[in-house]
Amino acid sequence: MGVPAMIGMLMLIGIVVTNAIVLIDLINQYRKQGYGVVEAVVEGGRHRLRPILMTALATIFALLPMALGITGEGGFIAQPLAVVVIGGLVTSTLLTLLLVPTLYAMVELRKERRAKKRAAKKGLPAQRTDAAEPEHAGV
Repeated sequence: MGVPAMIGMLMLIGIVVTNAIVLIDLINQYRKQGYGVVEAVVEGGRHRLRPILMTALATIFALLPMALGITGEGGFIAQPLAVVVIGGLVTSTLLTLLLVPTLYAMVELRKERRAKKRAAKKGLPAQRTDAAEPEHAGV
């Protein structure tokens, strides 16, 4: 793996991490508004789908000529960078849209179950962390 491919990986990491952080932040905002875990994940994914896809597709289409080697001078340096970024964006976009929300939901639901079990052991009524009907359900 050469230097251009490593530079492409750094670029890719920046895009992917930013997308995941913004998605998780939006999901957390929905949770604070009273949405349940699953509802917050679905709404967050629905609202971030378009921007994430637009970022990925714009970058992929911009780097396509470079990956195909039709940019002229310096193609031998730029081609590995473009190939790494395109391949990484395709896979990481799927991971950001599918794996990150799934893992978030699994972790949060497990936390809620543990909190309910602890409350039941102490003889306290279980605190409800999700609202049955969020007040912004039509958003």
